[in-house]
Amino acid sequence: MTKNKDDLGFLSIMADKNEKNEFNVPGKFYVDSQCIGCALCASTAEGLFAISDTGCAYVAKQPASDEETALCTEAMESCPVQAIGDDGE
Repeated sequence: MTKNKDDLGFLSIMADKNEKNEFNVPGKFYVDSQCIGCALCASTAEGLFAISDTGCAYVAKQPASDEETALCTEAMESCPVQAIGDDGE
C-alpha cells in the first residue's frame, strides 16, 4: 500500500506496484496484496479481472480497447480498498 498526500494535504492510499498479486498478467493494470476478494472488479470488468483460488482478484487480461480501459478504470476507482493500480506501463 502506498500512502501519498494530495494537493490539500489529505492522506490518500493507493495500490502499490511493489505488492502486485502474482497472478496478474503483465501490463499497466494490476491488483496488489491489499485485495479483500469482494469481486467488485470482476463484476465491473468481466473477463478482465478474475478471482483466484485463494479468493483474491487479479488482472486476467489487460484491456485491448478504449472500452475495456474504461471498464478497468471504473473497477480501479470503485475498489473499496484501493487495491487496483495503473502504473502506466
